[in-house]
Amino acid sequence: MKQSQDYFAALNHDYLKVHKTKEALFWQHYMGTGDDDVAERFSAAESAFKRFIANPARLAELREQIAAVEAEPESAARESLLTGLRGWYRFFDCNAIEDPQAQEILDEIIQAESALYGKRKQHRLMHLNSKGEQVTASLGELLTNQATNENEEYRRSSQVALRELEQWLLHNGFPELIALRNRFARQLGYRNYFDYKVNKTEQMSPEQLFAILDRFEEQTRDANVRSLNELVAREGDAALMPWNIRYASAGDVTRQLDPYFPFADSLSRWVNSFKRLNIGFNGATMQLDLLVREGKYENGFMHAPVPAFVDNGKWVPAQINFTSLAKPDQVGSGASGLNTLFHEGGHAAHFANIRQNAPSFSQEFPPTSMAYAETQSMFCDSLLDDADWLKRYAKNAQGEPVPDALIEQNIAARQPMRAFNDRHILLMPYFEWQLYQWPEEKCTPEAITALARDVETHILGVAGSPRPTLAVPHLLSLESACSYQGYLLALMAVEQTRAFFLKRDGYLTDNSAIGPDLAKHYWTPGNSVSHDETLRSLTGEGFNPDYLAQACNQTVAAAWEEAQQVIADAASREQPPADFDLNVHIKVVDGKRVLADNAEGDEAMCQDFADFVEQTYFRK
Repeated sequence: MKQSQDYFAALNHDYLKVHKTKEALFWQHYMGTGDDDVAERFSAAESAFKRFIANPARLAELREQIAAVEAEPESAARESLLTGLRGWYRFFDCNAIEDPQAQEILDEIIQAESALYGKRKQHRLMHLNSKGEQVTASLGELLTNQATNENEEYRRSSQVALRELEQWLLHNGFPELIALRNRFARQLGYRNYFDYKVNKTEQMSPEQLFAILDRFEEQTRDANVRSLNELVAREGDAALMPWNIRYASAGDVTRQLDPYFPFADSLSRWVNSFKRLNIGFNGATMQLDLLVREGKYENGFMHAPVPAFVDNGKWVPAQINFTSLAKPDQVGSGASGLNTLFHEGGHAAHFANIRQNAPSFSQEFPPTSMAYAETQSMFCDSLLDDADWLKRYAKNAQGEPVPDALIEQNIAARQPMRAFNDRHILLMPYFEWQLYQWPEEKCTPEAITALARDVETHILGVAGSPRPTLAVPHLLSLESACSYQGYLLALMAVEQTRAFFLKRDGYLTDNSAIGPDLAKHYWTPGNSVSHDETLRSLTGEGFNPDYLAQACNQTVAAAWEEAQQVIADAASREQPPADFDLNVHIKVVDGKRVLADNAEGDEAMCQDFADFVEQTYFRK
């Protein structure tokens, strides 16, 4: 058995080396902190990584090693080794490419994506900010401006910039990417890239996926129409314009809530909330780049350069990077920045708590389900909308909590749009599934644009999405393309998880049982079990999408009545001290500059970060 143990140990360490090299360059490239040749070096490192995980010889090797170990007498060491080897077999079975032509096409895709991303970094988007100034803006700033700017002309300028980005992408390589991805998938025996991706990431066919998505679409259709009709009755027909709908439905409430979400306090609120939930990080090191800046990738993400695992009995803690795009002096950025901390922090907690004996179990590629991964992050960020969390954590400069009346207004603005917002996720799978079925000659900029608008009208019931479909960054990456449905599947699992804890414990905010339960049932196994199995382990039932549909269809009156009860229950429940040890080393950076570090304690780090934000963005 020693030969198989040596093989297994070498495979673990060989993977770590190629993975860590790729991730280090990924961070530099996507954060805009690397040298002039970082794009070229990252592309080479990513190709090396892809070749490693796509190596078809590994499958034959692993079959041989597994057979040899299975022939050994039963023992704990034998079972552990078999677990690890079978984990690697599932990993390579998902990623290995035995066809040399497919491998050549994959290399072409990587080069094409890198070239497009390099050009995109140089392409500036312009809009009118809150002062009416024509300025460059990130995707996050454009979306926030649409939701919060009081001037319709300024809001419309953000939508124009997003539509302009769509056309830029369509004339700078996106249709060619679609063709390459489809050639790759067909070379491997799939109908198209969407078919390939759904089978690989969620272990289901597109037909099985759309059986779930169609059911949700049908269940929430009436609620969506009702909410739009109510919005028009209240605000007029213009409210349904893409640049108006976010503001008309929530802009004023967002502004009223803004003083209760100062971005300077976001780090401490995240840290203390996670402490009271007993969510720890198992000795991980984390680097957080939280502020918007030119040249930085325009979407939040979490990657782990070192996946956590148990290496021959010794714990290897995770090394984690995550990022957000906050502009602290923009209205709404405090709430959105905090949401990213909870979301990416949820990812970080998940991947830091996987305790298996190989890094194959704790990395983000297949067989790790995107829906499974997003369930963890979305559960954490779902807490921010809860009335008891708002009362305990969302406070203004004078230390006053959000008034009940404002929570009621927030529900009145947010709940009617719940179906609209969650149906928004449907845009991507419905759009991509149709797009990837098209022949190459049909994929013209004009046809793709028309398809995007048609899907938006069908799903949302309005003449265009406030976040135009082709402006979603996930379209441009091989890993995230044709995966967006994972967010909706995750939201379904989140509501199922929330319902379980609420039924069992009666509350979510500051519930110290949540961290240990998530770690035990959802996080520790990693991808050694299916998403459905993790849900069964905790909640006692398999995947059930009906909880989300029920949440979307809830009336404002029912949601407010529920919130009042939650507030009353929280008032009678003493808040526990935030003294749980997160067991993590956190470094907050802005590019290459270190802003704060918890080497001297979490409180000192949070204060240093708050001081930097106040002095940089709000000094008179």
